[in-house]
Amino acid sequence: MKSPIYLLCAAILANPLTTLAAEDHHGHGAAPHKMELNAGKKWTTDDPLRQGMNAINFSAAAMLPAAHAGKATNANYDAFGKEVTAQVTYIVQNCKLDPKADAQLHTIIGDIMAGVEMAEGKQQGKKRSTGVVKVAQTLNTYGKYFDHPGWKPVALPH
Repeated sequence: MKSPIYLLCAAILANPLTTLAAEDHHGHGAAPHKMELNAGKKWTTDDPLRQGMNAINFSAAAMLPAAHAGKATNANYDAFGKEVTAQVTYIVQNCKLDPKADAQLHTIIGDIMAGVEMAEGKQQGKKRSTGVVKVAQTLNTYGKYFDHPGWKPVALPH
């Protein structure tokens, strides 16, 4: 029998949008749902989650100006998608959150991966730049719901 992490990683690569949002890497069956605070407080994070989210935040902040200005190339979008997917894979493999925080994280990850699919040109009729914006917006949502010391929201274009 293959490990749950192996299966989830395979699922991420095969279909990141639908699978990652619905699968649960800790085995408690979380499904995507509306974001909520933990009894009025932000959810606790761990080092792997903070490390991966910082890297995704850096990538989105770096990519957003070129995407917004219409100067990003297909290769830029593909590299962005690859980097964000690698960081999501790292988070999924290494973070250890309590089940309720993990369920909230799955909503965030599902939205990030939906943005990646757009950025990689996998959603017909959607501009690739829209995917970068979606990732950035999701990162800002993450910062509102997760206790991540030093977190800086991504500056979105006007």
